[in-house]
Amino acid sequence: MSASVRLLTVTGQGLAPWLDRLAGLRIRVFRDFPYLYDGSLDYEAEYLSTYTRTETSVCMLALDGERLVGASTGLPLCHEMEAFRRPFIEQGMAIGRIFYCAESVLLPAYRGQGIYRAFFDGREAHARRLGGLAYSAFCTVERPTSHPLRPADYQPLEPVWRHFGYRPEPGLNTRFGWKDIDQPAETDKAMQFYLKRLDTPS
Repeated sequence: MSASVRLLTVTGQGLAPWLDRLAGLRIRVFRDFPYLYDGSLDYEAEYLSTYTRTETSVCMLALDGERLVGASTGLPLCHEMEAFRRPFIEQGMAIGRIFYCAESVLLPAYRGQGIYRAFFDGREAHARRLGGLAYSAFCTVERPTSHPLRPADYQPLEPVWRHFGYRPEPGLNTRFGWKDIDQPAETDKAMQFYLKRLDTPS
């Protein structure tokens, strides 16, 4: 990791002073493929407030000086919105035993420096400290390889996630809606969940 970057971990209300900067960063990074998210600060403020309402949440902030260049969020799945809880309930999985790694965002200039790995390690360590959690999970949007906005040099992250110990769980899917940058209105997207046992070494 670059010597100029430091990681700051905050939980619960400790995230509150960072919400505006985190919202702006998320909108910027998720505008790129595969999310193509045409975000709004009002929506981000409401969405991110979830993490300030429980002290079991965690956010890892990557700072270059005072500039926020990356962030990674997570919390026990039981505190997440219904669209992310429901697939686990339908599969008979106890949501009280699952930690949800919500999102990681990192500016392009800071990728490939080990920060992304530190985000996963930090969230998993937080989940283990909470106790009583058996799995770490996240989900990702599924886009067709023929999507017109897919960059020619796009590199899927699945090999990285597998290297970190995560595997796609068959049948564990959901749909979630947002407005794409090239679309006039919000549409639902197919999302695939990945799981890792927390007793599995990183």
